[in-house]
Amino acid sequence: MLTRVPLWRIGFTERMAFTRTQRPYRGSRRTEREPLPNRVENTAVHSPTLVLFVLMATIGVLGYTWFLLNPDNRGDWLPYALVITAEIVLVTQALVSMWTILSGGRDPRDFSFHHAQERLFDGESVDEHNLEDHPQYWPMMLEEKPVGVDVFITVYGEPVEKIRKTVVAALAMRGEHTTWVLDDGHSDAVRDLADEIGARYVRRLSNNGAKAGNVNHALTLSNGEFFAIFDADFVPEPQFLYETVPFFVDEKLAFVQTPQAYGNMHNLISRGAGFMQSVFYRFIQPGRNRFNAAFCVGTNVIFRRTAIDDVGGMSTDSKSEDVWTSLRLHQAGWKSVYIAVTLATGDAPETIEDYTKQQLRWASGGFEILMQSNPLSPRVRLTADQRLQYFVTATHYLVGITPLLLLMVPPLEIYFDLRPVNLTVTWLTWALFYLGFYGLQILLAFNTMGSFRLETLVMATVSFPIYIRAFINVFAGREQNWHVTGGSGKRSSPFNFIIPQVLVFLFLVLTSMVAIYKDYLHQTLTLATGWNLTNTIVMGVFIVAALREPRAMRLAAKRDEADARDAEEEREATAGRARLNPYFGRAAYLTPRPDAEAAQVGRGPAPDPVIPTATATATDPALTYPTRRSLK
Repeated sequence: MLTRVPLWRIGFTERMAFTRTQRPYRGSRRTEREPLPNRVENTAVHSPTLVLFVLMATIGVLGYTWFLLNPDNRGDWLPYALVITAEIVLVTQALVSMWTILSGGRDPRDFSFHHAQERLFDGESVDEHNLEDHPQYWPMMLEEKPVGVDVFITVYGEPVEKIRKTVVAALAMRGEHTTWVLDDGHSDAVRDLADEIGARYVRRLSNNGAKAGNVNHALTLSNGEFFAIFDADFVPEPQFLYETVPFFVDEKLAFVQTPQAYGNMHNLISRGAGFMQSVFYRFIQPGRNRFNAAFCVGTNVIFRRTAIDDVGGMSTDSKSEDVWTSLRLHQAGWKSVYIAVTLATGDAPETIEDYTKQQLRWASGGFEILMQSNPLSPRVRLTADQRLQYFVTATHYLVGITPLLLLMVPPLEIYFDLRPVNLTVTWLTWALFYLGFYGLQILLAFNTMGSFRLETLVMATVSFPIYIRAFINVFAGREQNWHVTGGSGKRSSPFNFIIPQVLVFLFLVLTSMVAIYKDYLHQTLTLATGWNLTNTIVMGVFIVAALREPRAMRLAAKRDEADARDAEEEREATAGRARLNPYFGRAAYLTPRPDAEAAQVGRGPAPDPVIPTATATATDPALTYPTRRSLK
């Protein structure tokens, strides 16, 4: 009878030898091939100073709420009702957001993640096939089993040079994977690009289901256990798969989401749009991990195929397929993870047209959840924490409507002498409680983000027509057209999209003139005049940006054309270099796969490239991607 000797009774030397023989992979735990993961970017959440600021901001919120609800401070009913309605929405969102921020102190990368990451790449196969200098071909393993990953790049009319950057970066990611260009723009130039640099190309016969339908169609042609999605303007980092795939050792994990970061924040619109999302990606989403409520944002994400199959594919019932798919996965009992590490960089909207269409689509998705699948409904199968988080998501864009209510308060006093607070309340008392709410919010932003951006204030103030339109569209059941950020094509005048803002600005200018005249007659400066002037200046900054936009876009277009010509000349000069993938197209970016020539021995010459199209089927032999495993 054999007796198993406990490991603790073995000497140190024997124990180390025993451990090495049991390891399925060679080498030390962390090598240059498997470095430590990147640091998360929300380290401020662990700071005691942040906790102090959050507590102070919470006290400020509660104090301001008490001041507004105190009957002794109540003024005339109409302006008071406008202020109360707006502040209730803002206070509720602020309290839940601060609670979520404080919940984000735990790094989701636990022991299982690190254990899987240390063993992600099959070192023996890398050495056997001489792939050390070709990390894009390194086989990946989870739980000692090989895994396949498909990378989907969704395209819908973006400039070809922008697509090129994304596809080249996707092909170069560490870890063996298959890169697909999913072209709903039906562009021959994109098809030729995919052929040139060695990516698979798929073109559907129709655009049904928009982006979600595009991904669902690609899933019928691919067979990887996991699939990542990138918008055409988001360039992934080489370590994307290395930082995300190890999470999937948890068999109930449906997807891993990473931040949206932007590299083009050089005007008011792009900076405002980018910074408006910074707090969400750095502090709100990480906090949602605690409640298993982090949701997909459509790009820079990797899914488990079986999870998507379990809920019937990506949701095609809404143009905001990302949050709807997340909701269905959470209802089905699947888990999600958000990791605050930037692993892809894209473009924020640079024009008022792009910003308007982006925000309209996002807000419509939130309002659709609120009206069609209210998270507080007992029919929705979510935990209490998930219900609250999704309800906050669904009502978030109501915050964008509140500026309109607050913009109307000063004119009511200037024209009709109607005040939101009692005349016995001095401006100093009001300022004390007001700054207790908004001032501490600004200090919290300085502590977490390092600054408070004027662009964020401007864009948050002027966006209310977009969110009102989104609310009306969803309430009336109107269809929302699909639009990509930064797509190519003819541009419209920015004033076609901001007629309400222009009218409000003219009204505020007139009101400011009336207020200044009245204050001159009374020889006193009123709070309403100062408030209205501030609103006028904020709206004016936005109008000036709209006036400057056409010229800036013309200059940007010329720069893009020059860059495209330079890139084309460089490609022509290097056209004779080796292929990126010897089985598909020609490229001048990476060296050929070292084991490709040996793999073809005895098989005759390599076949001509075949680009799958919408007419191809999942059983078409042309769809068999020549990976290391298929070459054995």
